[in-house]
Amino acid sequence: MTQGKPTVLFVCVHNAGRSQMAAGWLRHLAGDAVDVRSAGSAPAGQINPVAVTAMAEVGIDITGNIPTLLEYDTAYTSDVIITMGCGDACPVFPGKRYEDWKLDDPAGQGIDAVRPIRDEIRVRVEQLVADLVPGR
Repeated sequence: MTQGKPTVLFVCVHNAGRSQMAAGWLRHLAGDAVDVRSAGSAPAGQINPVAVTAMAEVGIDITGNIPTLLEYDTAYTSDVIITMGCGDACPVFPGKRYEDWKLDDPAGQGIDAVRPIRDEIRVRVEQLVADLVPGR
């Protein structure tokens, strides 16, 4: 990790569902103890509205988030890179912590299918926070 607070980057293909929900959870659960980023290898034009609804149900507002293109410098300057189905498009840098979270894609799914994805992401983010910010 770099000095100071850790930087976590969540990456999925469209940066419209899984990575945005994960970033929302991390901001909610870790507060300002972690710098949070998200990006996609082929970003969508907007956040998945069902993901927005699912997060709103638990009191987290991700409506202002914008899908962002994954850039080399963003990955290079992140301490932890968590991928969610972006495959070979994700750069690999020595000394970084990598995790690949196998999660269903919420794209095209209804709210009943997205809620379990949201909840699984929360569990994983809680584990990440416990590891990165002990005592939080």
